Amino acid sequence: MGGEGGRVLTSFVASRRVDLLLLLVAVVWGSSYLAAKTLTGVVSVPTILSLRFIITAIALGAWWWMLLRCVPSRREVTTGIVLGATQAGVLVLETYGIAGTSATNAGLIISLTVVFTPVMEAAAARVPVPRAVFVAGVVAVVGVCLLVSGDGLHAPRTGDGLVLGAALVRSIHVTALAGLTRGRGFSSVNLTLIQAVVCAVVFTAADPSGVVGAVQAFTSAQWAAVLYLGLGCSVFAFVVQTWAIRQTSASRVSLLMGTEPIWAVAIGISLGNETLTLVAAAGAVLIITGTYLGQRAETHHRHTTGLSPEIAQTSR
Repeated sequence: MGGEGGRVLTSFVASRRVDLLLLLVAVVWGSSYLAAKTLTGVVSVPTILSLRFIITAIALGAWWWMLLRCVPSRREVTTGIVLGATQAGVLVLETYGIAGTSATNAGLIISLTVVFTPVMEAAAARVPVPRAVFVAGVVAVVGVCLLVSGDGLHAPRTGDGLVLGAALVRSIHVTALAGLTRGRGFSSVNLTLIQAVVCAVVFTAADPSGVVGAVQAFTSAQWAAVLYLGLGCSVFAFVVQTWAIRQTSASRVSLLMGTEPIWAVAIGISLGNETLTLVAAAGAVLIITGTYLGQRAETHHRHTTGLSPEIAQTSR
């Protein structure tokens, strides 16, 4: 009986390996907020991001050297630098925001990128925003208001506002990524590597003494957190995305990775000892509902307008 059960489990895992790996990416991304928050009380935000992207750049560089060795074109380099700058802006806002709010709130609020992105794309293309996206946005915004209110309505914390700003800038980044790369045949590995190098340089230059001090003083637990952010949340996530998009549809990839805020809540509460009031929990449900509806609406809009569904080939 045990052997039969093992064969059934093995067969299930083999048939669903793409879905399971994408869900694992969502879990990893959902846990990234708690991992980053454990470091924000120890070293500066630029130091955290510098070490994270130095690790990311080294790992991606090794992968590029062993498997690709495709020298990027001048346009590819320019595009990668631009996207690296916008990615750096997202990460600064997001990580400073995490320092000023809970990991649970951060994971929920950043998911509004899914709602903001089709609005940005519609504005860039000068076309009307699909009504369903507008409805999803209203639902999600009401959810944010409830989430940050706690037991009663009050102004959001600075951290909540910074993460909301990060979601807005991330939507600009994703829109720019699609607009600058569509139809150009750029290498995803090259672009991601260039972005990682740009982020590593920018953040190291922002606090070089902090980076040196952290390298000398970090405990094994702190190094584990940085390695998790660099290798797990960036490199592993990117590799799985790149592989999975060739095995299944982009819509399915987006849908599975769209479970990230659910995992952020689960991990923040179970491992981070964070709590949600009844009002905040209702807000969390509305945010997840709004982002899900927004994702569905965006996919439907792309199909009806003749655009192929896309996901951003980038990593947190």
